[in-house]
Amino acid sequence: MDSATLRELQAPLKAKYREDADAALVTLRAEGSLDADGIACRVETGRALVEAGLHPATGGNGLQACSGDMLLEALVACAGVTLRAVATALEFRLKRGSVKAEGELDFRGTLGVDRATPVGFRAIRLAFTLDTDEPQDRIDSLLKLTERYCVVLQTLRQPPAITASLSKAAAAG
Repeated sequence: MDSATLRELQAPLKAKYREDADAALVTLRAEGSLDADGIACRVETGRALVEAGLHPATGGNGLQACSGDMLLEALVACAGVTLRAVATALEFRLKRGSVKAEGELDFRGTLGVDRATPVGFRAIRLAFTLDTDEPQDRIDSLLKLTERYCVVLQTLRQPPAITASLSKAAAAG
């Protein structure tokens, strides 16, 4: 896709959102079902069913997806798509590239071994490797704009308010 096609595709959306800000608000959803016997949750991705389970560092067998890996995969996917969209809009000469995310967890927190150890990633690194002949100032601009517009990256950097609730299922009957 070239920059003109991308602009053509996005122009009516941008115009609509300028006229009606509420039209830009979209609720994304994810759902999962709990495994009745094992420690797993089946998540419908829209393209496939993914079964998430315990990471081997918490007792898992490594055969199921790890939700921490899935978070990093979502970051890589979003950052990669965002970088390609920004590169296209800027007419940035990009032959090919790759995106990598890695993060460190201290599983003592997750397993309750040490209450002082936080649960969750303590650091995440996102790295791009690009095959391009663009000058460094254009590369710097591409990274800056990718960071600015990547939904998952911005959500991790500036977390939204998150609520959790639990309700009992209606009795079968």
